[in-house]
Amino acid sequence: MAERIKPAEKFKRDRVPMKEQDPKERVKNFNEVPYGYSLEEAIKEAQRCLQCKPAACVEGCPADVHIPQFIDKIIDEDIEAAFKEIKITNALPAVCGRVCPQEEQCEGNCVMNKKGKPIAIGRLERFVADWAREHGIVDEDIDESQKKGKKVAIVGSGPAGLACAADLAKLGYDVTVFEALHKPGGVLIYGIPEFRLPKSIVNYEVEQIKKMGVKIYTDYVIGYIKTVDELVEEYDAVFLANGAGAPSFLGIPGENLNGVYSASEFLTRSNLMRAFDFPEFDTPIQAGKRVVVIGGGNVAMDAVRTAKRLGAEEAIIVYRRSRAEMPARAEEIEHAEAEGIRFELLTNPIRVIGDENGNVKGLECVRMELGEPDESGRRRPVPIEGSNFVMDVDNVIVAIGQNANPIVARSATGVETNKWGYFVADEETGKTTHPKVWAGGDIVTGAATVILAVGAGKKAAKSIHETLSAQ
Repeated sequence: MAERIKPAEKFKRDRVPMKEQDPKERVKNFNEVPYGYSLEEAIKEAQRCLQCKPAACVEGCPADVHIPQFIDKIIDEDIEAAFKEIKITNALPAVCGRVCPQEEQCEGNCVMNKKGKPIAIGRLERFVADWAREHGIVDEDIDESQKKGKKVAIVGSGPAGLACAADLAKLGYDVTVFEALHKPGGVLIYGIPEFRLPKSIVNYEVEQIKKMGVKIYTDYVIGYIKTVDELVEEYDAVFLANGAGAPSFLGIPGENLNGVYSASEFLTRSNLMRAFDFPEFDTPIQAGKRVVVIGGGNVAMDAVRTAKRLGAEEAIIVYRRSRAEMPARAEEIEHAEAEGIRFELLTNPIRVIGDENGNVKGLECVRMELGEPDESGRRRPVPIEGSNFVMDVDNVIVAIGQNANPIVARSATGVETNKWGYFVADEETGKTTHPKVWAGGDIVTGAATVILAVGAGKKAAKSIHETLSAQ
């Protein structure tokens, strides 16, 4: 058991840094960038926790993780108990510990922010989950006597679908998940690069959920193979968590040229279909010497860092606002900068230029300046007259967001959608306008974070359980 230090001493201690691959080396591979904490580092960081009551950090966690309790068990060097404490509410701790924007949620609420840096909650969660996996510790036992004899169908195996499935399985429901792609995991497996979230981590946590009795059918497109209406007839409840998988484009001339990708296609080909291992895997992907990624979010950072690893001599972010307005996590921007990514800020593309063979050769842009705030609260970018210029490029990747795919919605009679095609669902329960259908995650909110999708799945599971229990 580690030493318990006095509160005054906690404030004097610096946050324990996490070791990472050297930027010059990591741009040559797809291995995970951070190495994770050692046991000694995790204990040292855990000792900083004030064990607040009530705990503001928990209020900021959509998955309701028992944060002070699991951190306290790290200090006791009882990592198995810490893992089981996390698993009470979160079925995806190794995933969430890596990709959640903790700085805006649990760590953003940490009292330590008042005098220094918050407790590294995400890094500690990652450490505990990795330790449990390496030591063969699992916590998925289901009490067969609690079986409800009722069936729930879930459309989509992304974070919302997996979280809902795990919670319902624990409660004794027979859960079946239908996944359109050939591997489960949704955006975790097709949208986030290997160097940020290894596929082995996602596969492992999915397998643990399957061991709870959850059935997952892949290559099963709801809307074609079976409709939502048919699921409603066959199951006691249906949860729609099919995500927002249709890409957005700018609507500028030249977007149909060869060498223009949506970030969704570019990342899916690289991540899910392992184009980064071509020709060992037979999915080719074009990444020229100069690649431009349009956008400023996490997906844009993922795409531009992937392009760099695929061999781009120059990988460039083009973003119409300033760095301060970029929606990507600060850590992802810093990683990109360290890896030599060039940022063309306050720059807006207006035309993709092609050669005589229909291939991309340039991108015409205009410089911008920030005007008055728009409806998002950020200052609106305004073009500077006469500032047009052309960049010589081989590829353009558009990373400006995702849209709802209509395939599932058009087979769901009585389930209301809004003007953008997203399902209309209650924020606290996930209930839709159909009494047997719930929805959550990106297909309700639009593209958001993994942990918000997890939270939506958990809320839906709770509501489904309450509804079915009352019948």
